[in-house]
Amino acid sequence: MKRNRKLFFLLLTCILAASVILAGCGKTNKSSTAKKPKIALVMKSLANEFFKTMEDGAKAHQKSHESEYELIANGIKDEQDVAKQIDLVEQMIAQNVDAIVIAPADSKSLVPVCKRAIDAGIVVVNIDNKFDAGALADKKVKIPFIGPDNRKGAELAGKTLAEKLKAGDKVAIVEGVPNAFNATQRKLGFEDAVKSAKLNVVTSQTGNWEMDKANQVVSGMVTEHPDIKAILCANDNMALGAVAALKAAGKSDKVFVVGFDNISAVRQLVKDGKILATVDQHADKLAVFGIEYALEMVKAKSKPADRETPVDLITRLSLK
Repeated sequence: MKRNRKLFFLLLTCILAASVILAGCGKTNKSSTAKKPKIALVMKSLANEFFKTMEDGAKAHQKSHESEYELIANGIKDEQDVAKQIDLVEQMIAQNVDAIVIAPADSKSLVPVCKRAIDAGIVVVNIDNKFDAGALADKKVKIPFIGPDNRKGAELAGKTLAEKLKAGDKVAIVEGVPNAFNATQRKLGFEDAVKSAKLNVVTSQTGNWEMDKANQVVSGMVTEHPDIKAILCANDNMALGAVAALKAAGKSDKVFVVGFDNISAVRQLVKDGKILATVDQHADKLAVFGIEYALEMVKAKSKPADRETPVDLITRLSLK
């Protein structure tokens, strides 16, 4: 009888020990397979070198931090295809991502779908093109903007141009799409600089962020105003279009051009003296700034707050 009791207690001890070991193994497995945050980067047109550089920077960052998060990067074909970008955000909501970092094609139209994302428990961070304050207030939502002061950047380029001109000289502005906050801010920055220098803005038209459209617009500008001394372009794609139009009109050496974005094709033209200046808002880092802040919000549940990122003037001198 005693022997049976000893065997019973020995067996019970073994069962309990095995249970503890298995429980410990279960905890280790759960820890090792902990879910990584899934971050979605939603950009504008990847046909624009600026956003391709942004995507490359984001992918490089994720590769060096692959244990920390997963990345889904996508963009629209046409910078004005707002409906497609809304659809991309809807897809990210359906995929139940943890955060969406978005460079909106439209400062107002993307607010409602981003509100739906927030209501679904997804962190949303705004980069590049700031959401409209009125649209955010209307939806009673706060979305942090992580990006540059576009007005300040454009004013830097405008002041550099003003140093080459005299009061009363005629200049023209090629704007981005009118429903984009960064487009209006860059136009205001150019206007701040030319007003301070007492230059004369004889025309201001949209080039829709596109090289071909800007080419057409600038061709018309120099035909209507043959004594224009400078063209201020709200992005580098349009600056490239302006340079091509001036070359076709035989005015390459008579009209200054400034841009904004510091894409590689424009850097070479700045070195060659074909473009006076551009503005670097660090496309390769801009998405990274947004991703890092999104991860911070996901992990720490911090409250949304705007953060300004750097802008730098790029001239022939700075590229030497």
